[in-house]
Amino acid sequence: MNIKFKEYQLLFHHPFTISKGTKTHQTTLVVELEYFGVKGYGEAPAISYYNISVEKMIADLEQKKIFLEKFAFSDPERYWHYLHHLFPGNSFLVCALDMAGWDLYGKLKGKQLNNLWGLDTSKSPVTDYTIGINTIENMVAKMKEKPWPVYKIKVGVPGDIETVTELRKHTNALFRVDANEGWTVKEALEKIPLLKELGVEMVEQPLAKDNWEGMKILFEKSCLPLFADESCVGEADVEKCNGYFHGINIKLTKCSGITPARRMIEKARELNMRIMLGCMNESYIGTTAIAQLAPLADFIDMDGPLLLAENIGTGVSFDYGRIVYTNLPGLGINIHPF
Repeated sequence: MNIKFKEYQLLFHHPFTISKGTKTHQTTLVVELEYFGVKGYGEAPAISYYNISVEKMIADLEQKKIFLEKFAFSDPERYWHYLHHLFPGNSFLVCALDMAGWDLYGKLKGKQLNNLWGLDTSKSPVTDYTIGINTIENMVAKMKEKPWPVYKIKVGVPGDIETVTELRKHTNALFRVDANEGWTVKEALEKIPLLKELGVEMVEQPLAKDNWEGMKILFEKSCLPLFADESCVGEADVEKCNGYFHGINIKLTKCSGITPARRMIEKARELNMRIMLGCMNESYIGTTAIAQLAPLADFIDMDGPLLLAENIGTGVSFDYGRIVYTNLPGLGINIHPF
């Protein structure tokens, strides 16, 4: 197995703001695995509030590259277990390599992953389109620029109810809101009923990730479904969130890849929890990987390529929120080798 990697700085169409801060570019790492002439690709973006940088991913990869290249690749799940033990403190890097392993595996089998797993892509939910925090005027302009059936609105800052109220005047689309840990219990209890009246269908991460006492109160009183994001990072968190959230947002990067994401979906269904598949502003590589699991989800948030002004390769496309798959094997992407 030969391994290559490359860092990218991808420009956003508009500065992207959530309750945790603003960024103009998305830094991401792409890895390439070559096995007997067949190449698989994976991606992991750098997210500051998870304290994983591309520099960290590259340093870990270079330190243990020899062990990766000597691995006898046979199937992605076995590969993930090897990676998981090789990089115990770097789930982002494990995700990129796991994703590349699945891309490679699908190409060796000549099938796209959803096909290998026997999934029906016609059952994939539509993806939302995210409206980051900004002035009301600019947020309205973003909606008009991108007419869409479902918008995910970033909240968790002062005046957010007034903002959603104003946005509602300009569209009949469904709304979802994501507070990114930005509310107190008191604020959430006051705001959630108002948001329901404004056509919001679900609330993502209303409180700080470790405020379990507060989430128990919200879980019992909320008139809208509550989804864990920062409170649900890896597999062990699924059961932990049961009884505190109605659903979980699974992101390949934070949970360490496709392999554990499939197990998280299975566990959440056992617990009668709802499933959202989310993104971290990945390019078409990571986004098309998410799409492979989309038929198993209730909600989809994979609008990274729509938010980015520049991209890496091609993959799924979108028809007014509907996911349009390619007929390519593996992840279903097309990228120039590097």
